[in-house]
Amino acid sequence: MNVLFSPPAKPLLSTSLLRNFAAGPYRIAGLLSARTAVSETVATRAHLDLSPNDAWNHIMLYEEVPGRPSLLLRMLLPQPLRTEGQKTRVGSTVRCVYRGGDLVKRITQVVRPHSLQFEVIDQSLGIEDCIRTRGGSYQILSCRDATDLVLITNYDAYLHPRRVWRPLEALLVRQLHGHILRGMYAAVQPRNQAIRLVSNSLARPGNCLGVPACTVSQSLSRR
Repeated sequence: MNVLFSPPAKPLLSTSLLRNFAAGPYRIAGLLSARTAVSETVATRAHLDLSPNDAWNHIMLYEEVPGRPSLLLRMLLPQPLRTEGQKTRVGSTVRCVYRGGDLVKRITQVVRPHSLQFEVIDQSLGIEDCIRTRGGSYQILSCRDATDLVLITNYDAYLHPRRVWRPLEALLVRQLHGHILRGMYAAVQPRNQAIRLVSNSLARPGNCLGVPACTVSQSLSRR
């Protein structure tokens, strides 16, 4: 009796096709506008009714935040799935898995419960013609009976003219920061997810800011 085995059916969309589809708008923009890279920094500051230890114990990377990101993030960034690795030990690496790609972060500074810093050592998301992330940090500052938490993202931007693209990139990063901050706060205070984003200056120890506004810093360095 002969038994015939047919090969397993191939998925309708391969990983490479998913990556190419998600990266399509970025590749078009890159072909039209990409030039020499410019170093940019965006900082977002939030005042949270948490202790520094609570904030530290619930630090999340973007890829770890439960819930759906904003429409803008879903439209312009690949879908985050999970992380692999330890994020609170200096020298350790964290692989951030996306649908159709990944990004690898190396932890460069851990000062519990005040500072976590990382650098990006590999990025393969299909958006590299437009943006390459260089690193970022979480700064946790005591502010009376609460905490000021500053998220900072450093990236290389390739799209010109910068006067057009910089505000759009800043909006995208600010929404990413807000998603992370809300996720962290909801993990501690699930019944009260409202947070207050304040100031556009980088945090300084002992300096509590109370101006209610969304925050984006100007570029700190350019080349």
